[in-house]
Amino acid sequence: MDPIRQTLEEHFAQPTSAFSIGSFGAIAEFHRRTDEPAELITARAPEAYSPGVKVMGVVTARGALRVAIRPDARGVAYETLSRDGRRWQQGVAFCLPEAVGRSGMRSVLTPLGADGDAIRAEDREAQLFDMGLGARNIDFCVRSSDPDLVRLLERHAGESLLIPGHPAAAAILEASPHRIARSALGRLEVYQAIGRLRTPEGPHTHLLPKFLRSGRTHSANIPVPKAWLPALMLHPASAVSDENGRPIPYRPERQAAFEVLRARFPDPAVLQVRKALLEFLQSCDGLDRFPQPTDRIQRTALRVALRQLRAQGCESDDLLSWIAAFEPTRA
Repeated sequence: MDPIRQTLEEHFAQPTSAFSIGSFGAIAEFHRRTDEPAELITARAPEAYSPGVKVMGVVTARGALRVAIRPDARGVAYETLSRDGRRWQQGVAFCLPEAVGRSGMRSVLTPLGADGDAIRAEDREAQLFDMGLGARNIDFCVRSSDPDLVRLLERHAGESLLIPGHPAAAAILEASPHRIARSALGRLEVYQAIGRLRTPEGPHTHLLPKFLRSGRTHSANIPVPKAWLPALMLHPASAVSDENGRPIPYRPERQAAFEVLRARFPDPAVLQVRKALLEFLQSCDGLDRFPQPTDRIQRTALRVALRQLRAQGCESDDLLSWIAAFEPTRA
């Protein structure tokens, strides 16, 4: 089976796995509880996709995700560092070549008409508006059937919502319409209200204009290949954190599950660093002979590998000396 399709099938069925579609500063996230009713969907793609493309996804009362299975997509497994010096984060970035992964790149509020591609049939008559955030890899939209909100958004069409105090942006915050992030791989819809005081549990969105102004599509810590764009992120269950990011005792079965993803979607530079580290620790060769990482991704790979060895119970003098060398302020 195609590895991307296999991975999506496995993780759509796992409530502990989360997904996101977003850019740097605008993101929609899909989470669900283990006891939350969910419908898995498999169907032919809407007309917006090429003929014969299949889609799959998952729908709950609070949000939904639909992904197109495309032959030109590529997965990259990655790990990033947590701030506390002992934990790490993991994921898979599903990417498309820039030529086919680009969004509409609208920079002003734009009415798009009835949302005929909505995941649920009952939402397809509601009006869709691109918020005009200008991201290269996603369209960030809102959808509403409220005639007052629709009229207000139509009245401000052609204006930038990133202007501080814009009345349409304030109205969206107050009304909490559905938020939709669309990429060339699919769409993520959030139905529950915007969290105004704290991030709500379950599907939610984040909009941070300061980060949007950077023009980046993703964090520099995620190794998206050059000339590719991130279109979907998988966030599998962490071996060291719960679903709210709080520390938990090390879960080796979760780390083993991520190693399956790493094998499917490897980053050769990361594998090289991890292999070299284990070989040097086993041979007791000193730090002075270790081939130093040459960039941010390799340095991160080394530090994550050291944290993982420590989480697995290794507290040898050699390991602690390496941790002291590479993380002197957090050992």
